[in-house]
Amino acid sequence: MSQWPTIAGARAPSLDDIAAIGKAVLAELPAEIRELMGPVPVVVRDYADEDLLEALEIDDALELSGLYQAIPIGERHSALAPTEPEMIFLFRMPIIMEWAERNCPLDEVVFDVLTHEIGHHLGMDEDAVRRMEER
Repeated sequence: MSQWPTIAGARAPSLDDIAAIGKAVLAELPAEIRELMGPVPVVVRDYADEDLLEALEIDDALELSGLYQAIPIGERHSALAPTEPEMIFLFRMPIIMEWAERNCPLDEVVFDVLTHEIGHHLGMDEDAVRRMEER
């Protein structure tokens, strides 16, 4: 059973709590997915910073719960060096807000956000990721 079943009566999870859940989600993914992903670090922050929100044209920081940063696997060219470090960001406060809205286990919210970003890492655009989530 989840340590974080619903938000009712729970304390707010820390950055480390969200990171631990993310690590557990990654460990439970099928081996094939983990192999495709490679060593992509997952970084947890309270919110996306203002520069990122502006670049993505997002007005409310609570609207962005995760982000994949880098060139998706299928779009890479072996001759070109990466222009930015590859990583997945999870944003704690938007995740907590979604947890409260959905009233489900926190692990479920982190799973959904993390697998959404993994979809981008594997080369899926936003529409494809959303179709995957609906299954």
